[in-house]
Amino acid sequence: MDSDGTQDARGTHANPVPRPAGPPDVPAVPPRPSRAPGAPPAPEQAPEQAPRPSSTVAAWLDAARSAARPGIWRYGYRPPKDTPERLAPVTVAGMLVPLALAIGVWSFWRRGYVPYKSVPLRMFTPDDWWWGGTTATPKPVEGRTVALPGYDALMLYDGVFFAVLVLAVVVLGSWRAIVRHYVSRLRRPVRALAAAALALVALALVFPDAFPGVGWSPVPVVDPLLSLTVLITDSYDLMASTLFTNTLYAVVTLLVVWPFARLGAWWPYARERLAPRREGTAPGTPVPDRPRSQWPELRDAGQHEAAELLTAEVTGGRMNDVDCARIEHAFAAARRSATLDAFRDTVLRRGGAAWTHPSGARDLPRRTARHDLLAGQVRIGRWVPAERAPRPYHDAGAALGPDVLGTSLLAVGPSGSGKTRTLVEPVTEALALQALAGRCAVVAVSAAGAPLGADDAFDVIVRIGDPSSVHDLDPYAETEDPDEAAAILAEALVGDVETAGTQGAATALAQLLGPFRSVRGRFPSLLELRELLEGEERALAPLREALAASGDDVMRRELEARVRHTGAPGDAGRALADRLALLSRPVFADFFGGGGAGRPFSLRAVAHHPLRVRIDLPERGHEEAGRLITRLVLAQFHAVVREGRRAHFACLVLDDATGTVTAESVRRIQRLRSQNAGVLLALRTIADVPEALHGPLYGAVGCRMAYCGVTTWDGSRFAQTWGTEWVETTEVAKHTVFADQPMTRAFHALRKLVTGKAVTTDAVTVRQVERERWSASELAHAVPPGHAVLSLTSVEGEHAPPLLVDLRG
Repeated sequence: MDSDGTQDARGTHANPVPRPAGPPDVPAVPPRPSRAPGAPPAPEQAPEQAPRPSSTVAAWLDAARSAARPGIWRYGYRPPKDTPERLAPVTVAGMLVPLALAIGVWSFWRRGYVPYKSVPLRMFTPDDWWWGGTTATPKPVEGRTVALPGYDALMLYDGVFFAVLVLAVVVLGSWRAIVRHYVSRLRRPVRALAAAALALVALALVFPDAFPGVGWSPVPVVDPLLSLTVLITDSYDLMASTLFTNTLYAVVTLLVVWPFARLGAWWPYARERLAPRREGTAPGTPVPDRPRSQWPELRDAGQHEAAELLTAEVTGGRMNDVDCARIEHAFAAARRSATLDAFRDTVLRRGGAAWTHPSGARDLPRRTARHDLLAGQVRIGRWVPAERAPRPYHDAGAALGPDVLGTSLLAVGPSGSGKTRTLVEPVTEALALQALAGRCAVVAVSAAGAPLGADDAFDVIVRIGDPSSVHDLDPYAETEDPDEAAAILAEALVGDVETAGTQGAATALAQLLGPFRSVRGRFPSLLELRELLEGEERALAPLREALAASGDDVMRRELEARVRHTGAPGDAGRALADRLALLSRPVFADFFGGGGAGRPFSLRAVAHHPLRVRIDLPERGHEEAGRLITRLVLAQFHAVVREGRRAHFACLVLDDATGTVTAESVRRIQRLRSQNAGVLLALRTIADVPEALHGPLYGAVGCRMAYCGVTTWDGSRFAQTWGTEWVETTEVAKHTVFADQPMTRAFHALRKLVTGKAVTTDAVTVRQVERERWSASELAHAVPPGHAVLSLTSVEGEHAPPLLVDLRG
């Protein structure tokens, strides 16, 4: 798993994704090595005997990535073929029985055995057309050009009855659906030929004289039409016209052949066959499709030199999957901004190392999951084939990417269920790889004592409370607006306190931050802010004097308003000061702008650069402080991602979101989808969130994941969110048969004596019922270890129902 198949025996992995590692330090003009970056040097040998290096990256680029539903691992995915359905014998019998009955009825009709056959005909024809009150023999009519109009009326009558009989056979026997079922399964040429054969059979029934060796009489189709013409015109002149009869025969032929032409798809097949000939005759024959490893999109854009160079880099093993994804991303950006010339120059100058991440890294030092950077996915398991799972998900790989993480993901599972190992770490690793390709920025907040990934996999690591930390966290996210800084701090400090309103706390903080910045040119440290909130005169007096000396009456009024409310009933300053006391401990003295050696880092940088950031929470003994810091990071993330429009995706990963979710954060999570951002929240139990926010939280996120071991209380929330579906149930009830006849009663008694069971009959009831997709009891007791139930929603609005995922597959 760690090597992703690059160091294992060949062919031992299903759909392996290659990962040739690139060197972390790339020079300005990279050399053209004869081996893949990161590969061990080959033994010394003569140059003429040196083998040409084979590139697994080329095969990875050329692999099929079919369009799939959300959450399906697309690398090497082949959509399941529809298995042909077999018609039941009852269906075939239902097709043949109406045909046999129609043949019998038509035979009786022709022989005159059908009672009251002449009644409808006599109702619509004059009595002087017939002899003796019967329609068997027509009577000549004097004064008409047509001597025997009853003959033509009888012919038309037979034709109408035949048409009604054929229509009844087609409808009652479902001929159209059954014939289409069998013919549509054939290949295109065979389907056309089969439809043509059926059309010839139909034409032989209508025009038997046109087929030599056929001795049956024509079905009443043409003759009734001729008789209708005679009755309308009262003349035989049109029947003597060759033009009219040939036109009539052509129209009848087209009407007979038309349904078979649709059945055989003749017109689409003809266009498909004629298209190559037309393209061949047109000037400039199109170039055949090239594999992706030859960069066809660059060639189509006229960048042939860059495409040739990159093709040589790929086939020579000098590029890895991160390089390919990064250059494709750069090409897409250059095409949007119409800077293809600069793109070509950069590729020709730097080759596969073009647009390398500012850190100089072209790969992670170690991978623990399988990634497909072209599709932007990381594989987390396998969809379990089950009755409730749609067929495309059966045994397909389960994967996550920015397309679904953009709607945010909530994972709930008890300690030890594997949330960090099977979800948080793979997703963080995938986002870090996407950051190296310039497509993503990731901020991962690790739980105490459990860092997410190696240090070399991140650009910035903030270790809160660790004196050796290189970076410090800016509590104000580098903002210059006192109101925005106050809103961020208020959400972090008292966002989870129901008695302290966030809006009032933000106002109280703004009344201090504005005057302080106006005097000092900066925001106060957390220790200075705590003293101001507590009303320390030694902290407030210098501000008053400086504001009075500068003549800034607006800020002076703000400060005086804060001083008047200090200590008043309902004052939010006391709650803010108490929470700041948790971050004013000696272990945090050098952090949050306290003047330590760590360089201040602002989360606002992830909105402008594809950074990889990890924030380690303080270890044991500071759990509440860790929750404050997590809320601070979440509030800052919400504030910075809404600035402008970014080309890269931004994601915040919270390994432990306990005590982090607030009413304001839930509202902001709903807006992240439109801001090209998302969050991943991992919880041990939904009870770590205030009960009033359970419903809004489940509604705000688009992806939900329930791990093995959740309680029925947690499962009930998932069951309510996932809702119900209509399913078909079959109930079989056995009823004892009570016979009335003495002989039957004797047989039943003998059978019961021999078998020991009473004679029963089965009563089968099939009905549609509404059932929960996953009930609370199933989530609590039916999810096996190492599994989870996952539902997904993409940013385009596509849904994947809650399905069981094997996280070990």
